[in-house]
Amino acid sequence: MATIKARPFDFTLNPAETALIVIDMQRDFVEPGGFGATLGNDVSLLQAIIPATAQLIAGFRKAGLPVIHTRECHAADLSDCPPAKRERGNPALRIGDPGPMGRILIAGEDGADIVPELYPVAGETVIDKPGKGAFYATPLGEILKEKGIRQLVFAGVTTEVCVQTTMREANDRGYECLLATDATESYFPDFKKAAIDMMTAQGAIVGWAATVDQIVEALDD
Repeated sequence: MATIKARPFDFTLNPAETALIVIDMQRDFVEPGGFGATLGNDVSLLQAIIPATAQLIAGFRKAGLPVIHTRECHAADLSDCPPAKRERGNPALRIGDPGPMGRILIAGEDGADIVPELYPVAGETVIDKPGKGAFYATPLGEILKEKGIRQLVFAGVTTEVCVQTTMREANDRGYECLLATDATESYFPDFKKAAIDMMTAQGAIVGWAATVDQIVEALDD
């Protein structure tokens, strides 16, 4: 057991029951020309967290703890993509359209895959999810139960959408959730701050927040 000086109060980490979930660090969201960029976003904000996220992943690998990666993507025939999701907004490219890295957010295409700097190693779980939350229409819950996991550390993008949605899903299922603040990001910095403030408010109503250095140091104890 290790104590992390987290927000809003200390988090007691039990490595034997802890896994890292890295949310949607995909080329379509993080790299120029991908879906995030077609929405008019500055993807350099998301690229900036790659080193800290890599440090966090390395800390979990060194400790021999589970690392789980997620990818938001859809079947080639879009059967798992509601029309309202595909038609929403006014992007230059929509889900399923041909893009510079293959069809946008389609499973198996280059753009839907994880950035090379954070790529899963053999034995790590990769969850393809059709929604924002990683528990919806995926085997994530069963995988965590099989591994005896009770605590989840979160990284990835975007803070206020897929990361927050998955943390809320996890909280409702009884998991203790800790967000790595410098290994998560939004296209809108104010949204990141607001999401962290909401999740840590009222006595960690959704979860705790700490830096990558604090988390990795606790893993080394």
